[in-house]
Amino acid sequence: MVNDYKKIVQPSKWMSAPGPDGDVVLSSRVRLARNLAKIPFPYLASDSQTAAVAEQVYAASQDLDGDLGKMTYYRMQELPSLSRQALVEKYLISPLLAKESHNSAVLLRDDEGVSIMVNEEDHLRIQCLLPGLQLEEALQEANRYDELLEQRLDYAYDERWGYLTVCPTNVGTGLRASVMLHLPALAVTKQLNRILSAIAQVGLAVRGIYGEGSETTGNLVQISNQVTLGQSAEEIVSNLFGVTRQIVEQEKQVRQVLLNEDRDRTADRVNRAYGVLSHARLLSSQEAMQLMSDVRLGVDLGLIEEVQGDLLKELLVLQRPANLQLYTNRTLNALDRDRERARLFRQKLTQSKQA
Repeated sequence: MVNDYKKIVQPSKWMSAPGPDGDVVLSSRVRLARNLAKIPFPYLASDSQTAAVAEQVYAASQDLDGDLGKMTYYRMQELPSLSRQALVEKYLISPLLAKESHNSAVLLRDDEGVSIMVNEEDHLRIQCLLPGLQLEEALQEANRYDELLEQRLDYAYDERWGYLTVCPTNVGTGLRASVMLHLPALAVTKQLNRILSAIAQVGLAVRGIYGEGSETTGNLVQISNQVTLGQSAEEIVSNLFGVTRQIVEQEKQVRQVLLNEDRDRTADRVNRAYGVLSHARLLSSQEAMQLMSDVRLGVDLGLIEEVQGDLLKELLVLQRPANLQLYTNRTLNALDRDRERARLFRQKLTQSKQA
């Protein structure tokens, strides 16, 4: 067990490689919700019962240490609030887990490609997060961890309903699959809202990059399944994969239209954004997100050659408030954060240009 989180300068697996269709799909995530039999769900359980869940999961992880790979167990109540928020910003734990810290924990694989949340909404949430469009691969990896843990833990399972979960929409497979997409061309041509409305009509959820209730910013959207009952995990993932591929093709087609029919205006837009990020002295997170979107579009279209797309994925997380404070090793007020954020971009973009 570890009582602080110090890997802030190390990019997570999903940030350090492009993956398939990585110019549009930043990441793919599969999450499996599981509960232990004969123990009430976390929101109904007593303190001793949630402590028992945490103890069982920790013991199982120790038994399976060689099979699970190198993983570290973090108790939320022992982590500083800044470290918990940094994990949220890296998409490794949920905002709920960061807040509900009593008897909650997370198991993190060394490359941060797999995280297992303990005593969140459900007793267990097994998450695999991969770069690019790799939903099937993420499902396979999550299933592997699920099967290993099921050898040591008694899951709450019903022959008729499947895996029992707190939220009725998760009952069945307990699976939530999602992709994070960067859709700047559809946004700039005013087509994004129409496409997102169509996605909602086929039973998929559209959210901001930090899940339910979060804002859509920087032309980034998260698309996920809503219901699991009556569908196999493979069907859920296949359906989301098919819809995602259609969106990817539409985004790429519109990018080519911008490049072929509006090249000067597009080049001006992305290079102006690069200029601001490279030289600004103050940057809010909101402004940085929009500028990064334009710069990433320029990189993907070959209009900006000085920056790698993976660096922008890293900066997407590193510029967020908690990660920024851990990176600088300082407590920062809002103005200080804007100043340090601008400094971060100047440094990273200069290093990228010189590489």
